[in-house]
Amino acid sequence: MADGVHRDPRDELVEHLGALRAFAMSLTRNSAAADDLVQDTIEKAWKNMDKFQPGTNLRAWLFTIQRNAFYSIRRKAKREVADVDGAMAASLSEKPAHDGRLAMNDFRKAFEQLPDEQREALMLVGASGFAYEEAADMCGVAVGTIKSRANRGRRRLAELMGLDPDEDPVIGDTTNDSIIASSQSRQSRQG
Repeated sequence: MADGVHRDPRDELVEHLGALRAFAMSLTRNSAAADDLVQDTIEKAWKNMDKFQPGTNLRAWLFTIQRNAFYSIRRKAKREVADVDGAMAASLSEKPAHDGRLAMNDFRKAFEQLPDEQREALMLVGASGFAYEEAADMCGVAVGTIKSRANRGRRRLAELMGLDPDEDPVIGDTTNDSIIASSQSRQSRQG
């Protein structure tokens, strides 16, 4: 913002694609479905840009649209057969090359075992950097509920991964970068 004038939010959409993609992957656990969800989110945001309030958090607004779109799609797809054992999802992914203490594959498997609400809370406050209050607004729940979901998710991840209770296994920026880079690398090889 310069001299009280806001940029057109449409010009800022591309800045949020990486974060939207990472959040979509955490929700869908499927690369193609995540891409579709991001596209759906951007289309809805574009069509409803007149409802965005300049000066507010565009990223939070986009995440709210994406979350609502995901749950809407999920309600419509109740009759579809789920990928319960993760065989399909596993065939669409590859282990990224990084030397962190936690192997991404182990983290992904543990993360996928969390209930949807805990995964969502961890992605919003852990990986995407939203404040608890922002995440609560996006999810339409109380701040205490988001804090509780995130804390239970962290504890369960630590348990699943055999970490000390004091270690925080939440996805950080470097992990997001790995997910995004791995996805882009895979897409460039396929396309």
